[in-house]
Amino acid sequence: MTMSNLYCHVHYIYVYPHRLAPHLPVSALIKVGIDTGGTFSDFVVADGGGIRVHKVLSTPKNPALAVIQGLKEVGILGKEKELTYGSTVAANALLERKGGRVAFVTTQGFEDMLEIGRQARPDIYDLYVSKPPPIVPAEMCYGVKERVNAQGQVETGLTDVAFPDAFKTADSFAVCLLHSYLSDANERELGLLLQEHYPGKPVTLSCDILPEYREYERASTTIVNAYVAPLMAQHLSDIEGQMGPGRFRVMQSNGGSISASTARFEPIKTVLSGPAGGVVGAFAFASSCGFENVITLDMGGTSTDVSLCPGRVLFRNQTAIDSVPIKAPIIDIHTVGAGGGSIAALDPAGGLAVGPQSAGADPGPICYNRGGTKVTITDANLYLGRLDPDHFLGGNMRLKRQLVQEEIGCLSLNLGLKSMATAEGIIKIANTKMQRAIMAISVERGHDPRDFVLLTFGGAGGLHCCALADELGIPKVLVPRDPGALSAYGMLLSDVVKNYSANVMGQKIGPPGLSRILERLRSRGVVDLEDEGFGLDQQRFFPTVDIRYTHQSFELEVPFNEEYEAAFHRAHEARYGYSMPGAQTEAVTARLKAVGITDKPLFKPLPQGGKDASGAIVKESEAVFDLKLIRTPIYDRSRLMPGNEITGPAIVVEYSATTVIDPGHRAEINRLGGIEIWRA
Repeated sequence: MTMSNLYCHVHYIYVYPHRLAPHLPVSALIKVGIDTGGTFSDFVVADGGGIRVHKVLSTPKNPALAVIQGLKEVGILGKEKELTYGSTVAANALLERKGGRVAFVTTQGFEDMLEIGRQARPDIYDLYVSKPPPIVPAEMCYGVKERVNAQGQVETGLTDVAFPDAFKTADSFAVCLLHSYLSDANERELGLLLQEHYPGKPVTLSCDILPEYREYERASTTIVNAYVAPLMAQHLSDIEGQMGPGRFRVMQSNGGSISASTARFEPIKTVLSGPAGGVVGAFAFASSCGFENVITLDMGGTSTDVSLCPGRVLFRNQTAIDSVPIKAPIIDIHTVGAGGGSIAALDPAGGLAVGPQSAGADPGPICYNRGGTKVTITDANLYLGRLDPDHFLGGNMRLKRQLVQEEIGCLSLNLGLKSMATAEGIIKIANTKMQRAIMAISVERGHDPRDFVLLTFGGAGGLHCCALADELGIPKVLVPRDPGALSAYGMLLSDVVKNYSANVMGQKIGPPGLSRILERLRSRGVVDLEDEGFGLDQQRFFPTVDIRYTHQSFELEVPFNEEYEAAFHRAHEARYGYSMPGAQTEAVTARLKAVGITDKPLFKPLPQGGKDASGAIVKESEAVFDLKLIRTPIYDRSRLMPGNEITGPAIVVEYSATTVIDPGHRAEINRLGGIEIWRA
């Protein structure tokens, strides 16, 4: 295979949403997207009759309970279905240090690599900076006598391996031997020994998870996989055992999905699966509305996730969660602790702070009347009249404003402020956090936010979108239909994606050699996608290569085609401000993304309406903007039609979310039912 037919340009399949009806008949062919968040679990059901959206409160102690409850409530538990699931179970286990007890095996002399790390300081001028302790304690790190050299030659084989007694307490095992990405013989033999000594316990090998150089990142990624594997295996089994008939897939951090059986053994690929689904859905909707440059903002119950899409979804190959490096393909997402459930409290200096602690689903915000006693962003929005207590979750959950008044009054007394000022202060602090997050992915990377559209979603995003756009100079806001369920909707748009890599560093390899290696990876991809049920006509392959100037320490990933070296020089110029076209380069890693194209729900534009939106007004209420109480109309989004125009202030309510159109703003419903908002 030549480079020209091996290389494929990345393409996107866009989806055209129609009016989302709350109750439609379910046909025999059912596709379900599920996103389990910190406060709500969202369900989007696509069948022959259209799209249905449903939400249930999450069950943090056992997220599977909310999944099964939601399937029961939408009436498809016992029916044949295809379920694509995204969650933060793996990420939360890492953040909260609630994973399994891991035993780590490495080459003798490298037992302390987790403690040593890269010696990188998060704040170079902080003399008292401290790192979180490694997720594997020192007594569970063991070095075996073996050695593979830097050329991939086995200099010392495994002999007389005797595991320490502490290993009997392990829930899972992680193995990362020096240079096993070049020769995995010792590592695989060690894996078999562990399975013999500790039957039934999962063993993760670095040569399977990440066959690439840089031993610290490879070890860390392998250990994280082993750390969350017992929890994810149990969690997925709980769902699969009760979901009834059908196919079960899990969303990956890279925006694609994999089978649940694969996710059990490689849960590292799912750590940011929920936010990834949101970006996939958001970019697809924005593109179908004619907007290519998009900043996505997903404000849920616990956090806000932002992502920059300059004509495409951006990816990266490495991230860190709570200072723990993870090297795996993921959508480029930046997260801050500002969600609807984020708690407002006094900081040590007596000032007002918001987040990152969250009330979550249990007990939740005060206004949920489930035992919460701490003021949250949701409570502040309700107090200011920007949430209507009668229309939350389509009227299925009535919010209690009177419960909020007393607690906000107590907080205000401690601050020496009036209650209204405290509530607006909470909103402004949350907005500032989100503004900084957007600037981190745009301004700090050379992008002007004024060149982008802000697509906001999640249950709380529409409450803050106008203020964020004003502060950043973003000219237009786009709010999709059912924004509170867009992440689950993105699950339905996901293809099945497999990522492969092969180390080529030090081989002085040219284009023909890279083509041969990528062809071998492609052969693996064909087999794996066929096992997932995809024929050759449903398969797509996207080869890339990590390349750098000789003697550099870091590399850039570029598409592999006839001009891949020229693309590297351009990428280097864009990233670092200079390039050296005449300098020698070297390839480090060959990569291949194999994609199985899934059937996606197709949607149609809505019937056109006139400019007058008064027929959608259900009531008028009073809301606070800039400490002023203003009479504000409340619109039922299900009654709004394309062409309808709204002048702020206005509040638009729907089942999954609320959108606030601030004073001085105008809005129009576009042909797909999206709300386009701009400064008047």
